[in-house]
Amino acid sequence: MSIKPDLMRNRLLAVIAIILIVAAVKIGYPVLMPIVVSFCIIASAWPIKRWANHLGPPKLSYAITVVVLIFGLLIFFGIVLYALSQVAQKLVERREEFEAVFESYSDWAKTNGLPVLPDEVGAFERVLAMSRMVLSDLYTVLSYIGVVSVIVILGFPEVPKLAYKFRQEYESKDNRAISETVTEMADSLRSYLAMTTLASLITGVASFIWAFALGLDLAVIWGILNFLLNFIPVIGNIIGILPPTLYAFVQYGGWVMPLVVFSGFVALQLIISNFVYPMLQSKGVSLPPITIILSLLFWGWIWGIAGGLLAVPLTAMLVIVCARFEATHKFAVFVGGHEDRWKITEQFRS
Repeated sequence: MSIKPDLMRNRLLAVIAIILIVAAVKIGYPVLMPIVVSFCIIASAWPIKRWANHLGPPKLSYAITVVVLIFGLLIFFGIVLYALSQVAQKLVERREEFEAVFESYSDWAKTNGLPVLPDEVGAFERVLAMSRMVLSDLYTVLSYIGVVSVIVILGFPEVPKLAYKFRQEYESKDNRAISETVTEMADSLRSYLAMTTLASLITGVASFIWAFALGLDLAVIWGILNFLLNFIPVIGNIIGILPPTLYAFVQYGGWVMPLVVFSGFVALQLIISNFVYPMLQSKGVSLPPITIILSLLFWGWIWGIAGGLLAVPLTAMLVIVCARFEATHKFAVFVGGHEDRWKITEQFRS
């Protein structure tokens, strides 16, 4: 059966449009990423604004909300700086053990024909060089944080005005799909953030308890690390296992204790990922595992680390938008899974 020329043309135009949109999103990273992050922050922090409304006039409630956000940002950076200082201190204290482990690995690698870095630069110096390289990127991170902060501060007062304009423009025409979609996206984002924060907190506390029980140095740091990395689904969980395991080689030597440390962290991640996280997902944003992995690859390619952090909420928002249109409803069900959830949207649309 031949395909009609009009249908073929429309499909080709759709493919071209998708390619152009993806290219524009990737190229527009310096502008689009801060805007998207700002939207996510405003949507996530809006319950704080509603709570602050009971404390005084609108201007005061905006000021309280901004102060709370700044205070939270300062706490976050304080925790990160504390963790970095503790790691640096321990590396200096255990420099000899670190060098010994690296030399042992180098000998083993040479014996088995594996590639080894040149000996001119010691392992400790390599770690310091990597640390300096990471710190050099802080300027870029801080500049983006500054831009996002300005957008958030200026954007908060505009939200009620935009909501009023939407109501005036669309409700009068008995077409509230856009305002309903934006509301659902914000609710989905808040649900995801609350669910992920709780799961990350459980992961961080469990990691701390396991490391502390084994007498592993920097137990608090490993808990903080796993708490933060848990916000990056799948990949963050894997990365969070490696640093404490590698450090166990430095502290204990041999293979027994590092293997115990590794096994414990793997068990914690498996239990939380397969039992705790699905239980929380049933009350919040739920995407199939394959969708999460593919979204991580896609958004990570588009926006790097920021894309990895925003992969799940951005994909969930895309599914919500697609569910509003008849032409893309099947895509929303295919990508988002749980067809029963999207029947509500379909009834609303009809």
